[in-house]
Amino acid sequence: MDLVATPKNPVPIGASVGYIDVRKGIRLRYASWQSSLKNRRGTVCIFPGRTEFIEKYFEAVGELRRRGFAVAVLDWRGQGGSSRLCRNPLKGHINDFAEYEDDLAHFMRAVVLPDCPTPYFALAHSMASTVLFKVSTKRGCWFNRMVMLAPMVKVLGLPVSQKLCANLADGLTLVGLGRRIVPGRQQEYWSSDRFEGNPLTSDRERFLRNLSVLKAAPSLGVGPPTIGWLKAALSAMGELGDERFAPRIRVPVLMMAAGDDQIVSSKAIEDLAARLRAGSQIVMRGSRHEILQERDSIREQFWAAFDAFVPGAAVTTTSLSRAS
Repeated sequence: MDLVATPKNPVPIGASVGYIDVRKGIRLRYASWQSSLKNRRGTVCIFPGRTEFIEKYFEAVGELRRRGFAVAVLDWRGQGGSSRLCRNPLKGHINDFAEYEDDLAHFMRAVVLPDCPTPYFALAHSMASTVLFKVSTKRGCWFNRMVMLAPMVKVLGLPVSQKLCANLADGLTLVGLGRRIVPGRQQEYWSSDRFEGNPLTSDRERFLRNLSVLKAAPSLGVGPPTIGWLKAALSAMGELGDERFAPRIRVPVLMMAAGDDQIVSSKAIEDLAARLRAGSQIVMRGSRHEILQERDSIREQFWAAFDAFVPGAAVTTTSLSRAS
């Protein structure tokens, strides 16, 4: 699948698009762009959250390129333009978050390391942050710094405690129900096309822009998660919650919590930040879950924090305007 353009969401010029063959039946879609400036500052790798797709980050791609970065973006297995894991392609499924780690490793070796300038920085949203945290505990991590947007440290809205929910998901998976959809009200926002009351963004135009992409290419969409995905996610979040985990993170981290998040716990993000050896947390007041899809006043705060944290990101207004 090529990148999908809509009138309000054109493909940034200079895109390189392709697929990575992970194994038989699993192909990952990716896209990359070189910097818009001669003075390159490295590469920002964007890792979308659950249900997201490359096209959702076109605006951010342009903003990063104008700052002098090359950009590379991945569609995780099971979503976007990558291979789906269930007969019903709308089911959001995974067996273990280690499979996402495998996706990331293939992406770095096939796309980023051969073709993108160093140093490398990670920009991860929600579910992707959970994957990146685990990767950052290992020797040879590729990234100099990581920026985590509304990281999925703990989810909200579970009907019972996270531990009990994990036990239930484990049991249901063991008896062969791992590919069944998670029941309950958690499903409601995944497929909603109503702006009013949505928990993702308070910016109507960006909400409608993302919806227009899905209307143009319904195959990019993903529905509710499966019990298997929930089991894998709760297991991964359980590791993050262990107080011995955070000191093992080897990469400086900036976490940005959404002040009005209804999907992940801002308190859990704060608790994790307090245990990091090299990291900090900022609360984006008034933001819902998808910080980069928010209104301009919130996004301006994001970019100010990003520019202060990522080496070489801050450039003059003149440079940005010349590159536009």
